[in-house]
Amino acid sequence: MEKTLLFFMQGIPEIMGTVAFGLALAGVPLRWRIIAVAGTALTIIIFIIRSLPLNSFGLHSVAATLLLALFIIKATRTTQLNSFIAAFASFTTLAILELVINKSFFLITKLDQQVFLSDYLLWKLITLPQAILMILFAVIISKFKKPDKDAWEI
Repeated sequence: MEKTLLFFMQGIPEIMGTVAFGLALAGVPLRWRIIAVAGTALTIIIFIIRSLPLNSFGLHSVAATLLLALFIIKATRTTQLNSFIAAFASFTTLAILELVINKSFFLITKLDQQVFLSDYLLWKLITLPQAILMILFAVIISKFKKPDKDAWEI
């Protein structure tokens, strides 16, 4: 139960940031209520996929990318190509941030990564900065790339 709670406490902001980042890249105004609902729904789907008894390493990332693209296509007036590019770029940015933050943390602190992998709370705390950065990047992108006010269909 504790692992599930920690997963959602870290996962929802991270996926909200990823959804917001994708929308900002697609030129869609950031509507935080819709982003919160979409981020929560996508996090639940990711949790279900990761809970499957099969070897699904990476499957949740592919599914999440496709689902984000589908969400952008259905909820906005963005083209299919732009939606897929925005979704792919969003999850690619998240993956790069995760790699850079984790590698930097362990390089700076000189701590053993296995200690953190065995402590689920510490592992989830290390990944919170990437959630914050994804949200911050989305806001910055939406300021520089002026969103189309009529981009939302819902």
